Amino acid sequence: MNQEIVKVSKFLSYVLRHKPDSIGLQLNAQGWASVDELIECARKQGKQLTRERIAQAVRDNDKQRFSLSEDGDRIRANQGHSVQIDLSLAAETPPDVLYHGTATRFLPSIQAKGLTRQSRHHVHLSADLQTAEKVGKRHGKLVILVIDAKKMSADGHQFYCSENGVWLTDAVAPMYFKVY
Repeated sequence: MNQEIVKVSKFLSYVLRHKPDSIGLQLNAQGWASVDELIECARKQGKQLTRERIAQAVRDNDKQRFSLSEDGDRIRANQGHSVQIDLSLAAETPPDVLYHGTATRFLPSIQAKGLTRQSRHHVHLSADLQTAEKVGKRHGKLVILVIDAKKMSADGHQFYCSENGVWLTDAVAPMYFKVY
């Protein structure tokens, strides 16, 4: 992805997941924003967006963080919000094992308290090791947690799968994971 599109993607992550009000953008209850309103609000802040740049950022984002409506008139982040929205995800049966990549400096706290959603709506989990590695490396020296999702599900914990394949749950207690 070229640098210009990386900047667009980072900007979209910021405004669609965390701070739509920073540019005066309104999200609906499900997190959707008008593409035209996004372009206009960004322009007022000195950011030059076009429908083509937005579509390319959505298409080329390696984590598929965003979705465009079928008609291309609305956009939203697929998960990772710190603003209150309802993604309307239905509970699903997860794979037996899921993964969470993080940095070793967080491990003592995680082992004591478990994985918590912190400022986000959910804890994010990966169905494969490669994705967990990629996520964890961004935060420092890598450590991967192996989550017993089968046991969690059997114990009544709910799981959801976002449009881009990220598994979501409210929290993961220490009894449900081990260090890889």
